[in-house]
Amino acid sequence: MKLRDYQIELANKGADKLREYNLVYLAMQVRTGKTITALEIARIVGAKNVLFCTKKKAITSIQDDYDAFGFEFKLTIINTESLHKIEDTFDLVISDEHHKYGAFPKPSQSTRSFKLKYSRTPMVLLSGTMASESYSQIYHQFWVSAYSPFKEATFYKWAATYVDVQTKHLGYGVIKDYSKAKVEMIDKVIEPYVLKFTQEEAGFSTKINEVVLHYPECNKKLIERLKKDLVVQGKDEVILADTGVKLMNKIHQLESGTIKFESGKSMILDQSKAEYIRDYFKGKKLAIFYYYKEEEIMLRFVFPNSTTDIEEFNATDKHYIGQQYSSAMGINLSSADCLVFYNFGFSGTNYIQSIDRLTTMDRKNNDVYFVYGKGSLTEKIHNVVKQKKNFTEAQFKKYI
Repeated sequence: MKLRDYQIELANKGADKLREYNLVYLAMQVRTGKTITALEIARIVGAKNVLFCTKKKAITSIQDDYDAFGFEFKLTIINTESLHKIEDTFDLVISDEHHKYGAFPKPSQSTRSFKLKYSRTPMVLLSGTMASESYSQIYHQFWVSAYSPFKEATFYKWAATYVDVQTKHLGYGVIKDYSKAKVEMIDKVIEPYVLKFTQEEAGFSTKINEVVLHYPECNKKLIERLKKDLVVQGKDEVILADTGVKLMNKIHQLESGTIKFESGKSMILDQSKAEYIRDYFKGKKLAIFYYYKEEEIMLRFVFPNSTTDIEEFNATDKHYIGQQYSSAMGINLSSADCLVFYNFGFSGTNYIQSIDRLTTMDRKNNDVYFVYGKGSLTEKIHNVVKQKKNFTEAQFKKYI
């Protein structure tokens, strides 16, 4: 296999930046070849022992690329959540879906751990959605490296220069809002470290067709009762929604037919929505995304000819059933006729990534379907996340 011309060009530019700065960020859109470009950078700079941090579902695909292109350096591919198990030292770290380290104003524990282990190791950072919600996400993504272009030791010191800090009045008081970052100022600083590349530049002509199928939300009477009383007592189990977040999650679950009780046990209450999808798409090979664990159990029952394994899906006529969050990055579902969202979460970033799982350079149309009730909470969530924003508890309270 051979790299495309633009991948070779990007790899050479990336190698130059890595040599100069010990850090390069490949901000390349999905399906343009971030993985193979990063591996080629490692080859060009003469890396001997490379660590590739990614999501669990992407490991097989990365290993296949490494094998197919005949790279000779030692490569360790690890699920990001398992980094604590790695004891070896490396001369290059490739961090896939690096936007995961963008939380602010405080870094997550995983961000701190990554910095502690690898801050002095040269890095290639990869993401197709570097800062989809706020440019304030940029700081900690570079902070993990000792070679960050930002010299401020903390986000708060950085924000004093790079963020228009505002205040928000919430029900319990006033907080500082750090989301209004100064984009042009930040871009000037990070520009030498970043290589941006789009699907359009790569020659993609793919169109994503998003279609909403309105199917009445399940458990409507139960939802209304829960909104009114905030608790539903059954014979053996309790549905408790004594906080805004719990009420939001319970309604979100119930609208698609499942519920997690206060005891921690879950149950399928209504599988009619899954049956509707089965009947509507009869004769088509589907990739189906769910959000809650109990939904997977339901979908595997309604779709017995299905798998959660990407390789099996691509090699057979079976449907793919995957959790939206874990399936949103690093996997190719292009052998499906269409992608169906049985349910989805509250993240704008996750939404952007997951709707693009069918895309290839040669595919002209990607049909992506969403199934939910008109006026439902799920509809409200969809309207927010498709604007690349997160659906929050504050927005839920307005909906209620």
